[in-house]
Amino acid sequence: MGKINKLGGSGFHHVAIRASNFEVTVKFYTEGFGFTERLSWGEGDGRAVLLDTGDGDYLEVFAGGVPGDKPEGAIIHMAFRTDDVAAAVEAARAAGAEITVEPKDVVVSQSPATPIRIAFCKGPDGEIIEFFQSTGENQL
Repeated sequence: MGKINKLGGSGFHHVAIRASNFEVTVKFYTEGFGFTERLSWGEGDGRAVLLDTGDGDYLEVFAGGVPGDKPEGAIIHMAFRTDDVAAAVEAARAAGAEITVEPKDVVVSQSPATPIRIAFCKGPDGEIIEFFQSTGENQL
């Protein structure tokens, strides 16, 4: 991992979400996506867990959320890097996710040309998840 000089670090550490059904959400990400529990703490609506996404970044899940779709705010979605968007979509579908955008190829910039493959789904609490795969020479 590279260093970000002004921050003294190497980039994202984690994204945090609040779950209305803590157990269902943790199961979705651990059994459905293969994330592993690194650390947990608290009780009841004060519970939280830090899930290792497999690449040194984490998803933090807090209990105490409200049910239903989440309104779009400052954070629109979270994206998980993958080597196979289609396989990631099938894993999400098998875990019960609603697929909102099937895998598709997009070129996000022409200078330099940056082709990617993406797909989107909704997690158990309506959180928007993107699967992201760099497919060209300009890897992101």
